Amino acid sequence: MKKLVALGMFSLCLTGCVNPGKASVQAEQLEGHRFVLESVNGTAVKPGAVPPEMSFGEKLTVSGVMCNRFSGQAKLSEGELKVKEMAMTRKLCADPQLNQLDATIGEMLRKGAQVDLTENQLTLATAEQTLMFKRAE
Repeated sequence: MKKLVALGMFSLCLTGCVNPGKASVQAEQLEGHRFVLESVNGTAVKPGAVPPEMSFGEKLTVSGVMCNRFSGQAKLSEGELKVKEMAMTRKLCADPQLNQLDATIGEMLRKGAQVDLTENQLTLATAEQTLMFKRAE
């Protein structure tokens, strides 16, 4: 019996040492923050007059600008950020990279993207795209 209790205690100690993996991002961690886009698939984004960015408001409303402005009501579930119905303006920008970013962010948010927040860095990722943002002051 003593061996069984000792074995059980040892197992509990080991279980406490195992890293359960990354905790999912919670809405409260995003709300009230603005993030500026730094890179797309590892390639730095050219700074422009209006930097590509994304902000999170109360109840996880999301808004931002790439070339066009966008907004919608986001849902966060098990590390996936999704905006089912998103509004976006429809102008054509002179910078082709910004036009492509409109399509990218629209598709990512409508279909759902894995979200990670590590210190001041926000990452949105799908199988095809990775956008990295830095928290703005």
